Amino acid sequence: MTDSEYDYDELGLVAGLEIHQQLDTATKLFCQCPTELREPEEAERTFTRYLHPTRSELGEIDEAALEESKVDREFEYLAYDTTCLVEEDDEPPHELDEEALETALEIAQLLDASPVDQAHVMRKIVVDGSNTTGFQRSTLIATDGEIETSEGAVGIEDLMLEEESAQRVEETDGGVRYSLDRLGIPLVEIGTSPDISTPEQALEAAERIGMLLRSTGKVKRGLGTIRQDVNVSIEEGARVEIKGVQSLDDIDDIIRNEVARQVELVAIAEELIERDASVGEPEDVTDVFEDTDSGVIQGALNSGGSVMGVPLYGFDGLVGREIAPDRRLGTEFSDHAKRHGAGGIFHTDELPAYGVTEEEVEALRDAVEVGPEDAVAIVADETDVAESAIEAVVERAETALEGVPEETRGANDDGTTRYLRPLPGAARMYPETDVPPVEPDPSEVPEPELLTEKVDRYQEEYDLDAGLAEQVAYGQHMPLFEDVVADGIDPTLAASTLESTLTELRRDDVAVENLTDDHLAETLEMVEDGDLPNEGVPDLLTALANDPDRTAERAAEEAGLGGADEEEVREAVVEVVERNETQVEEEGMQAFSGLMGECMGALRGKADGDLVSQLLREEIQKRA
Repeated sequence: MTDSEYDYDELGLVAGLEIHQQLDTATKLFCQCPTELREPEEAERTFTRYLHPTRSELGEIDEAALEESKVDREFEYLAYDTTCLVEEDDEPPHELDEEALETALEIAQLLDASPVDQAHVMRKIVVDGSNTTGFQRSTLIATDGEIETSEGAVGIEDLMLEEESAQRVEETDGGVRYSLDRLGIPLVEIGTSPDISTPEQALEAAERIGMLLRSTGKVKRGLGTIRQDVNVSIEEGARVEIKGVQSLDDIDDIIRNEVARQVELVAIAEELIERDASVGEPEDVTDVFEDTDSGVIQGALNSGGSVMGVPLYGFDGLVGREIAPDRRLGTEFSDHAKRHGAGGIFHTDELPAYGVTEEEVEALRDAVEVGPEDAVAIVADETDVAESAIEAVVERAETALEGVPEETRGANDDGTTRYLRPLPGAARMYPETDVPPVEPDPSEVPEPELLTEKVDRYQEEYDLDAGLAEQVAYGQHMPLFEDVVADGIDPTLAASTLESTLTELRRDDVAVENLTDDHLAETLEMVEDGDLPNEGVPDLLTALANDPDRTAERAAEEAGLGGADEEEVREAVVEVVERNETQVEEEGMQAFSGLMGECMGALRGKADGDLVSQLLREEIQKRA
């Protein structure tokens, strides 16, 4: 069934969003370290941790954390000259950052959410290595908000203030390497009510929340600074949490594909019940593949490993059935096997292939005693890994008989998802005793101006055209624009530089990401003070991007970009006119356009275009 054939109301689609947005604060949430990201090569030292789940106050262990801990991994952390003992979990956390709390309260106002009387920091168990402590600190700030969409209101259940996780750098032989530069950056998590009933409404709600967040001017921008999680279910399916949707534009496709996946899983379960299907016991089938030409299986056996298989009675043709673009029921089995260290699985719906022959497939079927209506899944790896992985396949195959499992899944770049872990439970949260509670005071926090309102104001107050006003308001340099205009910089100059000029430089492969707010502000001040012509701005910004350790004044001096006086400009213009004297005599003022470009090139950004134009006209008229 195609997406256009789905009746989401009939299917009982229910969806909710969790938006995670980094705040652009000076320091981290529980220490005084800066919130700037670093390159892994800048790390000064490393240390390692092994993490294990702990019991909640009621003596319970969270199921998701328990499964995560089954894979024994070493976590290595990259530390920098800015890394402190709090980040290393060698010192208790400091008090909640006031700037982060104030920004969270501004966001609460925009969401029409009610702040709590007292905010308590909680610990959320996380043992995937993304936090050195084995938990993430999270604080409820506000509840009961609401946003509007064209398909109706969407409730805001909660606004949380949390610490960002460490940045995953790469897989290592023993586990995972993380970078501590991102750990502890303040993060707000906005959770909506399950009021969303179509993929289009989900996208609209996410866009609305994103606009409200950017309206504060106090959130970080760029790849990885905002992430969306999506909760999706249909009436005959189950609640599935999809983590890590990086691009807001992917949300509607993610939901469509998840609905399709659940519809197909429900249909597969119905067919399995009709077939009276069941899952057998795992068996060692290594002998079947002793002389195999399969590289994967041969590699496992040469390393002393084993091949484990499980009969799937009544599953023939269904393990290979597509449930999402390029993903099958067998892919779901494989995801679970991978979580236990295996490279994946083979199954008889796709064999013979991958070096496995028809004869080996028949021998495999005979070994586990299955018929033509049955399927077999196998895992080839180190013996302990193969045994653990095939058990995971057994569990997932048994769940296929029931329909859609409740679980946490990860978003893929193509709009599909993969299995991550079970859904977390209540045992995941418990109080943080090292940080005192705070009493939020929203009365001292002004409500931010919406971006839509800024666009209107920029047009009325600064006489910007609608397109440029919208670019500035929604652009990442909006806070800087407001600061420099308040300091007396011409709004049109500031807007065109921060949007048009930077965009053009980026297209010319200039490393504009190296430019700081100070670089930009200093450049604009030089133009405003007459020390740099407008035409010199691109050259100066290029020079600063190539060597960002310099000030704008020093870079302009070294590049010869300082403002030339009128006499110096006239000398350059006269030289150009004299060099083209014949053309001037023959064409008169028609020679102006060509000579203007030559004059500007000769002055190399030293002079304002209006002055050059005026003097060039005068010199041409003298000789025409």
